[in-house]
Amino acid sequence: MLNSSDPSSLKEYTKSQLALRNGQDKPEIWCAYKGLIYDVSLSRLWRNGKHYEHWAGQDLTDEMEDAPHTQNVFDTFTVVGRLVTK
Repeated sequence: MLNSSDPSSLKEYTKSQLALRNGQDKPEIWCAYKGLIYDVSLSRLWRNGKHYEHWAGQDLTDEMEDAPHTQNVFDTFTVVGRLVTK
């Protein structure tokens, strides 16, 4: 669920800024996938910033290959930004 029709207009966050949204350091629980950052705070499956062996506040792109679901799982979450490397 994109909150903007143009992903390039989304706010940019670095990996270190994303890492703070891990459900422990700040109340937000965010994850990145393929350059987009999703807010998973409302999901009961991400309570305390952990979903099975995955931790919030990081890029899950590489980990999705081993997941029992497809990338469509992110369609239910709001995009809050773009992950950038600086």
